[in-house]
Amino acid sequence: MQSLRVALLNAAHDPADTARNFRRDVDADLVEFHAAGGELPDSYDFDAAIVTGSRSSVYWDDEQEWIALTREWVAGADERGLPVLGVCFGHQLVAEALGGTVEGMDEYEIGYREVTHDGSDPLFDGIDTEFTVFTTHSDAVTDLPPGADLLAENEYGVHAFRRGNAYGVQFHPEYDTRTAERVTERKDDLADDRKATVLAGIDAEQYRAACEAKRLFDNFCELAARDAPPAAD
Repeated sequence: MQSLRVALLNAAHDPADTARNFRRDVDADLVEFHAAGGELPDSYDFDAAIVTGSRSSVYWDDEQEWIALTREWVAGADERGLPVLGVCFGHQLVAEALGGTVEGMDEYEIGYREVTHDGSDPLFDGIDTEFTVFTTHSDAVTDLPPGADLLAENEYGVHAFRRGNAYGVQFHPEYDTRTAERVTERKDDLADDRKATVLAGIDAEQYRAACEAKRLFDNFCELAARDAPPAAD
């Protein structure tokens, strides 16, 4: 398969770890934009797009203009049928761009967790119905976009959805143990005992189990290669 040209909208405020993880796990020609720094593509001349995680909340758009601008770009991509994958913050931004609702949870889901998918979508081909992933979020998609299908969930709520060529996954298939540790360590509003428990659970065995979910990046690229419309401005 010819390498896809994929716009990576990096929403992380400190983008280096995020860029490194996606470069490693996504087998495509990534064209990188630091969305949180105000960089966005000036066209839709790509085969697909990925929106990453962020420390921001999608409803902070009154304070952080880049969020509204990124949401606008994603809505335009969806209108054109461009395949889009949102991860964590990106999952929530894609949901909002398509008409869904995101709200604060008043708690964290953080650490390696079990998520269940329903087997209905090729995004999860080759991934066990119940699978391990690293999660870190205190916001959640509480209402799916109109016409969207719920693909995966756990006790904390929605973990994946699809509408047309747009996908969102709440968990982080791209995380390595170094990133998981750094993200956990900087959670200053997390109780020390819970932080210690999460850090103790970041080990080689859990990471190996979570690597199964990385398959969804290959699946997304295969879907994008099949479904992407002709490139257009």
